[in-house]
Formats: sequence, C-alpha cells, structure tokens
Amino acid sequence: MPVSTPKPSPKPSRKPAAKSRKPLVYGAGIVLAAALLGYVSYRATAPGSPDTSASAVADVTADPEAGVHPELAKLARRDAGDKLAQGRADAPVVLIEYADFKCGYCAKFARDTEPALVKKYVDNGTLRIEWRNFPIFGAESEAAARASWAAGQQGRFWQFHRAAYAEGVKEKGFGKDRLKALAQQAGVADLDRFEADADGAASAAAVSKDQEQGYGIGATSTPSFLINGRPIAGAQSTQTFAQAIEQAAESSRGSAGPTGQAGSAGAHGPAASQGSAK
Repeated sequence: MPVSTPKPSPKPSRKPAAKSRKPLVYGAGIVLAAALLGYVSYRATAPGSPDTSASAVADVTADPEAGVHPELAKLARRDAGDKLAQGRADAPVVLIEYADFKCGYCAKFARDTEPALVKKYVDNGTLRIEWRNFPIFGAESEAAARASWAAGQQGRFWQFHRAAYAEGVKEKGFGKDRLKALAQQAGVADLDRFEADADGAASAAAVSKDQEQGYGIGATSTPSFLINGRPIAGAQSTQTFAQAIEQAAESSRGSAGPTGQAGSAGAHGPAASQGSAK
C-alpha cells in the first residue's frame, strides 16, 4: 500500500544523533518494533508487490495482542490540552500519525480515510488521534509543519490540516505567502501572531521533538502510524484501520484499565481534547 519516501537531499531534515539515541532510550523492545515498521514501509514501496504491506497489517491485527509493543503505546501523550490532537484524552484507543504536508499519500489518508475514522470512532469516544509533524521532504515540509503548529496555538490546527491537504494544494507549494493564505482559510484569527509563532523557537522545538520521535521508532516514510502501540505503515484502506482500532478497543475493554469504559462515554465529556476539527 502507498507510502511516501523522501528523496535524497543535500540538507536532510533528520537529526542523526537523535535517531541513534532514541531506540536505547525507549528500551530493547523498541528495536523489534522499529524493524517491523521499517520493513512494512519498505514492502509497501517495493516494486511489484503492492499488496504485501496490507497482508502484513492484516496478519498482526488478527489477534488483539499481536504486533502490539508496550513501549510504543507509551508514546501516546494523552494531554487534554494538546492542540494537535482530537478526541478524548482517556479514549481506549490512540492513533498516532507521523506525517508530512508535502506527502501525497498523507493527503489521501486525510481526505479519504481519516474523516470516516473520526465520524465512526472519535465522535463516540473510542478513538483519539494525535498528530506528529514528521517533515521529510525539505524546507517547505519543515515550514508547513511549523505553520500547522502555529495554527494550533490559536485552536485551528485541524482546520489548517484540512486546508493544507485539500486536493491540489501541495502542488502549489508551501511558501510563506501560501502558508499565510492557508491559515486565513483555516480561520486563524491573528495572522501576525501566526507568522511570529511559525518563525519562532517554540515551533522549531515542537517539530523537532515530533521528528526525533518518528525517527526513533524506525519510521522511514510517511504516513506512519501507531495504534495503541501497533505499527502500521502507509495509507492503508479504511477497513484496515477500522480493524486495528476495533481490535485495540477490544483489548482495552478486556484489560479493565482506567480507560476501559471511555468508548461508551461519548466525545464531549471533561476529558475531551480541545483540538476538534469541527
């Protein structure tokens, strides 16, 4: 299934030191998970084998516990004030998405799959979606990531996300004027503040933190996902994501943890994130 991989660049955006450090920080289990995500990413783009990654994902979702790595599940922030997330902070399932605004397959997921997941699982409290900026296509990717964070500071991240992933937008580029226009389209109220935030140190630090985490788990292409600690690579079908989410919800219900009842509580309680796209 489709993923986007970065082209060689004389000025890569990844940070080698962070990449080599993170697997050791996360623990030995992360190495296996990173290898799995990297392998699925590779198979998803291997010539002549378009269905291999879908088969791999289907195999690991057959059992609620199969393919789940506790170290990866802990990467969910579950911060009710996270402006780049939507859904209840105590939802039983957390989908973490590592993506780039210049990635065509990320746009495909955003337009064709994510809205269905939001309607079916976020709105009833089962699913929380946490965004991680993972710019891998150069300077414009970095600029768009920082702009999305800046839009989020005014509560308009998901509106910016929708505008930036609209059909034909990435082909126009993400120069400074285009990003400002997208922010305006997204309903960002204070455009001067938006530009200052996008150019500031805080946005750079936030994007770098997300990017280091992505490289640390072995993501090599976009989009890459974690669903309660289960890696999924590429813009898989809605059915594949639904299966993984339902398996994760089933496992959560069986664990009798503190979030086990969140799926029936609705999406509008006190634990709901402020990052709604509605």
